[in-house]
Amino acid sequence: MPGPPPALPEAAHDAGDGRNDADVIAQSLDEPELFAGLYDRHAPDIHRYAARRLGEGAADDITAETFLIAFRTRDRYDTAHRMARPWLYGIAANLIGKHRRTEVRALKALARTGHDPVAASWSDRSDDRLAVQAPLAGALAALSPGDRHVLLLVAWADLGYQEVADALRIPLGTVRSRLNRARRKVRASLSTDPAFTSAEQELKPSWTN
Repeated sequence: MPGPPPALPEAAHDAGDGRNDADVIAQSLDEPELFAGLYDRHAPDIHRYAARRLGEGAADDITAETFLIAFRTRDRYDTAHRMARPWLYGIAANLIGKHRRTEVRALKALARTGHDPVAASWSDRSDDRLAVQAPLAGALAALSPGDRHVLLLVAWADLGYQEVADALRIPLGTVRSRLNRARRKVRASLSTDPAFTSAEQELKPSWTN
């Protein structure tokens, strides 16, 4: 499955023919080719998320491996969950976690210099925008892997709290505590950085509130 397909409209609850994700996964056990529909529907979002975390180069591999793992383990999918987004993001997050040193190194480089070829991929390409993102990169690098996963699944993947809990297979209360801790740390870090304060209106980091 090379590279991400073109971005699709906001993921719907069904495949346009009455089938939701759970239906597609269940039916793909007998008709494996149907699983391609799940890839078409969700791969663009998974790719964008992986690119923001690890860069464009790694995102192709993360996306392909995410759907390969999903295909191989689809017989264990809980079809009570109509939408597969949390499941897919959970697989992607686990794969991204294996590259945590790369991610933290890139974030620290961006925070230190205002530019890094890997970390830059999750920001606007302009030098001014990168300079604005540098304080945020430093704050994210300082988080624990677990706290960073929760915060970015909410902020960048747009998952709800229960979806994050399902994705990471952790209790809902753990999601809330990790998210509160991450927000508190990021807010504290950014509040002391003049570069971020001057660009606060442009960034509007509502997820730190």
